[in-house]
Amino acid sequence: MRLAVVAVGKPGRGPEAQLADDWARRASLAGRALGLGPLELIDVEARKPGKAAEAELILSAAEGSFLVACDERGRTFSSRAFADWIAELRDGGERRLTFAIGGADGLDPAVRDAARATLAFGPQTWPHALARAMLCEQLYRAVTILGGSPYHRD
Repeated sequence: MRLAVVAVGKPGRGPEAQLADDWARRASLAGRALGLGPLELIDVEARKPGKAAEAELILSAAEGSFLVACDERGRTFSSRAFADWIAELRDGGERRLTFAIGGADGLDPAVRDAARATLAFGPQTWPHALARAMLCEQLYRAVTILGGSPYHRD
């Protein structure tokens, strides 16, 4: 199952972008043997202002995917439960799992309505560059849990 993170905005070359890139690369390498990956990072930036324009780009990038909206009102998982959920989706025949991270104003309702699941990192609001890095790390962690690596410790 291919993995993708679609995020509004350009992460630049700062430490958050470097972290996300590093975790995505690690997840891609570790997930190959498990049928997970590669983990693709897709950054979208609307030419028109507003969440509706961002939604069009997100939905286009996620077409044909099991779409997960990242939203503070979403479902929370322990790392192990997140890994198990991803494995269930993979084993259930999903071919692509895409996570959507909104811009400064969050996700348009059209993205939340199209999403088949939601994910939260708790009730806090996080800058999208940090949320992107945290999500990539959790995807890497999920892959290592499923692969039996000692990276994750309960």
